[in-house]
Amino acid sequence: MKDVLALVEARLHSALGEPDARAAVTFLGTDRIEVLRFPGDGGNIVRYATLGMSAQPMTDPTAAFADPVAGPRAELILSVRAGLADTDKVLRPLAVLAASPQVEGVVVAPGASLDVGEPLWPDAPFSSVLVAESGGLVEDLELDEPMDPVRFLPLLPMTSNEAAWKRVHGAAELQERWLARGTDLRDPLRRSVPLD
Repeated sequence: MKDVLALVEARLHSALGEPDARAAVTFLGTDRIEVLRFPGDGGNIVRYATLGMSAQPMTDPTAAFADPVAGPRAELILSVRAGLADTDKVLRPLAVLAASPQVEGVVVAPGASLDVGEPLWPDAPFSSVLVAESGGLVEDLELDEPMDPVRFLPLLPMTSNEAAWKRVHGAAELQERWLARGTDLRDPLRRSVPLD
């Protein structure tokens, strides 16, 4: 486990640079989850990445037993514009999302919605996120067989209206709507995309 997390942290550093802050959260009955803060793009964008979610493979809740080695592994990455909101308060909600495979037995995968039930940061118009495809900002990290690679999954904040619309129409349709409207998904104060 420690070896996996050391490799994951090295991959994050090589892709995003050195973190300027980190926080650790431990939930009862779970492994420790850290959230690292990376300043990027000349200080215009700040990225938050989890570290610890990939220590154990995620297990399908319908599986008869949990495989301690094989199974999907992931970490979460959130990118927002710096200086527009108190986004550093997202550290605990991100840790909650990263702990959800251990706490709730869910497999976090692209296209999934995750909800923390409260604003992601003070006055945020979002309480949920859409999990996007890995491989863009941080490349997947291959591990020795039979372990699955660690995928670095971007999180796209959704308003409650967008989350409800996504449940009906699907993740691809919502992403198409965002693209068609030129939505700035990194804007921590953005309004919901028109959904009519």
